[in-house]
Amino acid sequence: MKWVTVVLAVALVWLQHDLWLAKGGWRDMWRLEAEAENQRQANQGLVLRNQALAAEVDNLRTGKDAIAEIARTDLGYVGPGEVYYRILPASEAAAESETVAE
Repeated sequence: MKWVTVVLAVALVWLQHDLWLAKGGWRDMWRLEAEAENQRQANQGLVLRNQALAAEVDNLRTGKDAIAEIARTDLGYVGPGEVYYRILPASEAAAESETVAE
């Protein structure tokens, strides 16, 4: 009877080892859950970014104001009858005045 108890105890220890420490055990499950949560957070940020880009694309397709704004800021477009004023930060203005002086 004593050897049956020893065999059952060894089997229990072996099964607990597999459950807690072996590949596919609880430790791996907890690690995978943490990785999945990190990926969910990254995906949520990407979803928000995609929504913002989709809204910008929709605005570019339907609205003329967005196209005019991009033309003004990126290409320096000035409409007829408009005067363009560019206000530079102090550090950029100093660098530009040094370039002009040379």
